[in-house]
Amino acid sequence: MGFRHNNILFNNHFHKDWQRRVKVWFDQPGQKKRRRNVRSAKAAALGMRPVQPLRPAVRAPTLRYNTKLRAGRGFTLEELKAAGIRKKEARSIGIPVDHRRKNKSEESLKLNTDRLKAYKERIVVLPRRTKQNKGKQPDLSSVQTIRTTIDAFPIPAGTTPEGPRAITSEEKEVDAFRTLRMARANHRAEGQRQARQAKKDEEAAQAKK
Repeated sequence: MGFRHNNILFNNHFHKDWQRRVKVWFDQPGQKKRRRNVRSAKAAALGMRPVQPLRPAVRAPTLRYNTKLRAGRGFTLEELKAAGIRKKEARSIGIPVDHRRKNKSEESLKLNTDRLKAYKERIVVLPRRTKQNKGKQPDLSSVQTIRTTIDAFPIPAGTTPEGPRAITSEEKEVDAFRTLRMARANHRAEGQRQARQAKKDEEAAQAKK
């Protein structure tokens, strides 16, 4: 069965044996129960530690999504410094560190610093087992166990929508289109203005000589 010259290609659909190749999802409830058991076993193995670490609140990229806040990868070094937490200490108490992310606004720095300070106030660090405290159990009767940090420290809303209000007389007098155009023109011509001013200053300095 060869293919030669400019002829039609064969389209031979042989017996596909559908009963052997079909895929069903009858194990979906069982897989759901298995995942739940794995999560329960992980929580039991961690003891009093939270199942999930504390995550920073970051802006999603691109203009379409940057009005929303979501959980990020880790806290920046500047945020840890503002909260008074060392980098190695942060990793030991369940705070991930992302050395690549940078703070580009005071708002994001303050928001994540406040999250770190609130987490630091509620966290209870147990002492390491040594020969001196071997066999001694700390009193944890008044400690409230937090299984998920998302419930205790939720990600805030990205923006607060402003309610409807009447337009003031000052806002009616402002020409928004002209204001934006003038700001754009001033920004584009700033370099030329500085160059002309520098040239005038140089000529004035030479004329004084």
